[in-house]
Amino acid sequence: MARTPIMGAGGIVVRSGPRPLIALVQRSKDDAWVLPKGKLKRKEAPLTAAEREVVEETGFNVEIHDYLGAISYKVGRRLKLVEFWGMQALRKTGQKPTDDIKAVQWLPLEAAIEQLELPLEQLFLRNVGPRALSMTAPVTAPSVARPPAAAPFPAPDAARLPAIVVAEQGRRSFLQFLLDTFTFRRRSRA
Repeated sequence: MARTPIMGAGGIVVRSGPRPLIALVQRSKDDAWVLPKGKLKRKEAPLTAAEREVVEETGFNVEIHDYLGAISYKVGRRLKLVEFWGMQALRKTGQKPTDDIKAVQWLPLEAAIEQLELPLEQLFLRNVGPRALSMTAPVTAPSVARPPAAAPFPAPDAARLPAIVVAEQGRRSFLQFLLDTFTFRRRSRA
């Protein structure tokens, strides 16, 4: 019998400035640097969970932008699906991150990709990071030149990596997208 997947949500959190920075959190249990994310509570919407988890883990209030995509991977014998939204850090909450987070670090995109412990999160951030950075409000004058784009990352062996879904645009959840797609197909066949 198929097991219900573990549902999670999180954010690619950007702090604006002359050089935008992305938040990574260090887990207390294994010292791994990861993207801020966590499990959904019972009957909690993914977008609500993403905001709650990011605020709890980073100590920053955020403004939520577009849906960026999802990653899936195995945790023990179960599948875990984590959806991500682009977020902009607004201000500190005045509270320390939760006990399961040892530290928060703000890094430029390339440094954040290198710092991430999980290869799947590295690949995901490499794919959606530029889009997340483009969502934030610029702080510098528009005449400031941007550094050239980084060299392309070598293509992964798709057969060895879990699923990565990168959303086109919008704030819709990946699961809502699937539901709408299957609902449309059923209606079109009738």
